[in-house]
Amino acid sequence: MPNIKSAIKRTKIIEKKTLQNNMIKSSYKTAVKKFESAIEAGDVTSAEALFVEASKKIDQACSKGVIVKNTAARKKSNLAKKLNSVKA
Repeated sequence: MPNIKSAIKRTKIIEKKTLQNNMIKSSYKTAVKKFESAIEAGDVTSAEALFVEASKKIDQACSKGVIVKNTAARKKSNLAKKLNSVKA
């Protein structure tokens, strides 16, 4: 437990930012899970809409610094492959 005033403030800020990052991460993971469940169900029209939403959430997480740029690109690429395999 920090004794210095600035260190106490930093721990409060870190806790707050950790909660925000977890919220963003949870949001994009939920969007990806919804997309994958639509793919498994074979519902192409809703999967296309959910793909747009999931890629948007991934981009938001990337812009906030929760995930790295290359990780975001890889995740979106994998989702696009799954969508294209169901379409074909």
